[in-house]
Amino acid sequence: MMRPNCSVCMATFNGEKYIHNQLKSILDQLQAFDEVIISDDGSTDDTIGIIKSFSDVRIKIFFNENKKGPVGNFENAILQASGDYIFLADQDDVWFDGKIDKHLLLHKSYDLVVSDAVVVNEDQEILFDSFFKARGSKAGLFKNLVRNSFLGCCMSFNREIANYSLPFPSGIHMHDWWIGLVAELKGRVIFCDDKLMSYVRHDNNASPTLGNSGYSALKRMKNRLTLAFCLSSIIIRK
Repeated sequence: MMRPNCSVCMATFNGEKYIHNQLKSILDQLQAFDEVIISDDGSTDDTIGIIKSFSDVRIKIFFNENKKGPVGNFENAILQASGDYIFLADQDDVWFDGKIDKHLLLHKSYDLVVSDAVVVNEDQEILFDSFFKARGSKAGLFKNLVRNSFLGCCMSFNREIANYSLPFPSGIHMHDWWIGLVAELKGRVIFCDDKLMSYVRHDNNASPTLGNSGYSALKRMKNRLTLAFCLSSIIIRK
């Protein structure tokens, strides 16, 4: 029985050190009708060359001409996606076998799925055996507006949530936070305790999750007020 088709959306930037292992871990789980959407933010290393070396027709490369950085780069990737279900992927992690199948099983009942991860350093040494435990992750609109636990590389969502989330509002801090809160408003969300990937933390991560964000209290408050304001427009959308 044919399963729904999937789009794995990956934002890349100078990821030559990690991209091969991550892409392989994803491609090994995909079927012929799935796709990997790569949006590159102007890499100056061999990231694109490594991606092309796979010679896999399921990989589709686009170049980000939107706002630079993870938010604009992921928006560009999601806009190109054609799948029934969209998975977000970072360039420097490794997915475990069965991640896609587990998410799709849960999508029979839920619109957005977040699975747990093992947090490791670039030498694959375990820093935290559970991202959920380290972050205090759980569902809930108010809970996640105050302290976000929607980690994009652990998330997948259906086309309806994608349509509600796009285009990303100007000024939002991170794309995954926004998508997760939209799903809390407009869909059904589950945090799955299965650890389905290695979440790699190193000096060049685009996101400071589980580290010191370096943001002032005023900046953090502004991020939350911006999200709350933008969510008000989603509430009235049909």
